[in-house]
Amino acid sequence: MKTLLTGGTGYIGSAVLEALVAAGHDVHAVVRSERAAHRVATAGAVPAWVDLRDVDAVSAALASMDGAVHAAAPADGADELNATVVDAAIRAFGDGRARLVFTSGVWIRGSGRDLDEDGTLDRAPDLVAWRVPIEERLLDSGVDAAVIEPGVVYGRGRGLVRLIADGPRTPGGAMRLIGDGGQHWSLVHVDDLARLYLMVLEHERPPRRVIASDGAPTTVRAIAEAIAGPGRVVPEPPDVTRERLGSAFADALMLDQVASGARARAIGWQPEVERVLDDLVRDRPAA
Repeated sequence: MKTLLTGGTGYIGSAVLEALVAAGHDVHAVVRSERAAHRVATAGAVPAWVDLRDVDAVSAALASMDGAVHAAAPADGADELNATVVDAAIRAFGDGRARLVFTSGVWIRGSGRDLDEDGTLDRAPDLVAWRVPIEERLLDSGVDAAVIEPGVVYGRGRGLVRLIADGPRTPGGAMRLIGDGGQHWSLVHVDDLARLYLMVLEHERPPRRVIASDGAPTTVRAIAEAIAGPGRVVPEPPDVTRERLGSAFADALMLDQVASGARARAIGWQPEVERVLDDLVRDRPAA
């Protein structure tokens, strides 16, 4: 399959690139620099010089593809970029001839102890609320589209778990939590997530929305104690966390989310790393 990939040098996208190439896809990875072009070429993809903020350029790039994965996540202007990609996809894939796998995030569902894909999308925090109307416009179009909603992604020494590990310490050396640490994060290892993207892209009839969760939601406190040791963590007042990380980001990190990822398993996906705590223990240096 000739597949256009955005975000191929990013955290999630680079793992997706590896999975696509390993599965035999003819991957054309969007790049903006010579350095990025070298990285994707080394990984086995064809560099595609496309301005993702230019709807005509994106539409033209999609026109020759059999499918596409949108995993780009710029630090600024992500709403504008995602809207442009959706506009281009509707133009190029609007007749349903090719599939677009689109990246969202489980944060759009707000807090909840039994989150699934059939729930409402009216509780998204400010940080990600902009995603919902863009994604719904895509899903309401004629594009053969699927939206993946990753939980908190970790693995390969990166991801938001590093916010805990690299967070501030008390004078006595205890690790400060994000808020009180009682909130659950629904997590997914980046390599397992990449395999889900591949599966959704290739599936005959995938769900329109798929939550990517390892099925073992874990509290921030438990993650911190796995890193620092039992009793070596202290809660942080929410207002202090907001001041430290910014209100919008902190409020997203303090969401209490329990999602099983059952719909992904229903199409055959099974995470190989099923608990973030196992991964942390495995990677912990020997004493």
